[in-house]
Amino acid sequence: MLRGMRKASSNWVGKTIMAIVMGVLIISFGIWGIADIFRGFGQSTVAKVGRTEISLNEFRQIYTDRLQQISRQFGRPLTPDQARAFGIDRQVLQQTIAEAALDEEARRLGLGQSDEQIRQFIMNDPNFKGVSGSFDPNRFQAVIRNFGYTEQRYVSEQRKVSLRRQITGTIGAGLEPPKTMIDVLTRFQNEQRSIEFVRLDAAQAGTIEAPSPEALAAYFEDHKVQFRAPEYRKISFVVISPEEIGKWTEVSDEDAKKLFEQRKDRLGTPEKRQIQQLVFPNATEAQAARERLVGGMSFEDLGKERGLSASDVDLGLVTKSSLDAAVGAAAFALPAGEISQPIQGALGTSIVKVDKIEPGNEANYASLASDIKREIATERARVKVADLRDKMEDERGGGSSVIDAAQKLGLTAVTIDAVDRSGRAPNGQPVANIPQGLDVVSQAFNTDVGVDNDAISFKGGYVWYDVLAITPSRDRNLDEVRDQVEARWRQDQIATKLKAKATEIVQKLEAGGKLADEAAAIGAKLESATSFKRDDTPASVPAAVVAATFRTAKDGVGQTPVTGGTEVIVFRVTDIVDPPVDAASDAVKKLKEGLDRAQTDEQVASYVNKLETDIGTTINQAAFAQVTGANQ
Repeated sequence: MLRGMRKASSNWVGKTIMAIVMGVLIISFGIWGIADIFRGFGQSTVAKVGRTEISLNEFRQIYTDRLQQISRQFGRPLTPDQARAFGIDRQVLQQTIAEAALDEEARRLGLGQSDEQIRQFIMNDPNFKGVSGSFDPNRFQAVIRNFGYTEQRYVSEQRKVSLRRQITGTIGAGLEPPKTMIDVLTRFQNEQRSIEFVRLDAAQAGTIEAPSPEALAAYFEDHKVQFRAPEYRKISFVVISPEEIGKWTEVSDEDAKKLFEQRKDRLGTPEKRQIQQLVFPNATEAQAARERLVGGMSFEDLGKERGLSASDVDLGLVTKSSLDAAVGAAAFALPAGEISQPIQGALGTSIVKVDKIEPGNEANYASLASDIKREIATERARVKVADLRDKMEDERGGGSSVIDAAQKLGLTAVTIDAVDRSGRAPNGQPVANIPQGLDVVSQAFNTDVGVDNDAISFKGGYVWYDVLAITPSRDRNLDEVRDQVEARWRQDQIATKLKAKATEIVQKLEAGGKLADEAAAIGAKLESATSFKRDDTPASVPAAVVAATFRTAKDGVGQTPVTGGTEVIVFRVTDIVDPPVDAASDAVKKLKEGLDRAQTDEQVASYVNKLETDIGTTINQAAFAQVTGANQ
């Protein structure tokens, strides 16, 4: 894609479009409050904040990662055009500049982070832990290499992140939202409303006669753009990732059982026991106490004599591993209801009694074998990914297509004969053989046939793709989509009739009529929903109706179309409840936490904006447009 962008911007048409886009971006940057000063830019720099330069490659990596993350959240690829429409390009640029400003401020303040602190932070990162559950240096190297980092660069980045947190944590410390704000927002969130409503659907619209050929043809002409065939592309791609190339069937039972034994306690449910315990300074006192306990005295009463509360004596339901080794061994060998002999532990001599036993559930190797083998295979495959990546790049550099290169390396390439921008085939169904979260379709629609595209980072590996053919978008004729046109025409007719009927009912209600009478007159059912909040989803009440309800006064009426207008709901607000504010409730505490975060974010944003102004910020519009695809 990026090579395609560079080629597209190399001719006079591309340069002209880029100039126009740059002019628009200059205006928009002015609105954002970022000073644009064009001076001293190299082609490889996107922005400069003080002495810190944000390189084109660095910003490209950040921007690509962000698009892939959002695509995974949406469950479908996000195109560069959509990303710009949502303002993601500007958000990522602002975030990157803000981070650079904080880095500059950290240098100015002389802040630092010790090597040991950074080392501990990295070693505790779960992303770098191997199958044994501890830090794995090989996994660490593989993961950061897949994201284009050297060890030195990654450590440097983590140091920056740590210093930024020092600054932002200080800026946001001690902020408290006003009580009035909490009260108002709590009432807003907890206000409850009740409604009665009637659902109008196709039955209330009456008979819809089939359209005449002339009427259908006229409707098609007026709505032809809705039935236009989209552009389709034929693409091929190959995935090289630990998940794809890891063959769990090749992992031996010996290796799998070894890992199973290491994790056995964590994979199963350990036995738990409810235990009472008293600790004494020596065995003599412990033995004397045991005789009193055997004689009928309770642990709680004996604990009171020693100044202990009931919670000091009763340990609750505990696992063996949570106790002192000697105490745990004795307590978990003791039958329920019996009192132990004195036990010499690390902190003294104990007497314990088991009140209750909850049996554990031991992990079963047979049921977990395939999952354990798959995990081991995936971990081993990470090493193969780097080797295959280099070989694939060599093949591509030599002019091989994705399909040819995959065949030479023994990999499986996927070919999709036709897919539109939304990831759907010509039959309207989503293409099934694209891995979840892979945005290869959006990438393919931003390149061309014959272009050598950059690989996409995906699940710790890479994806290479080619565009093999392009079928342009075109207008369909009526015969191709007659059934679709007639169905859409019918929907529009139903929506029009229902809107008229709903308006008539609302007018009668406003004149003093009753909704129950109107429902009976049209053969509809009178329904109700009570005591729901703004964010609730009461049964049978669409979100659009809930929102409309909270815009309507008590005893007020309204109508809301749903499901594209082929159903309309007419409602009356029957009750409004404004509950009192309970400052001690979990809901209010959660709201306060959210306000704290919002205030902190706002305070930090103001601080960073001031830093950017004081330090000086410049932006290379051409480089920014190149990365975000605005110059295509």
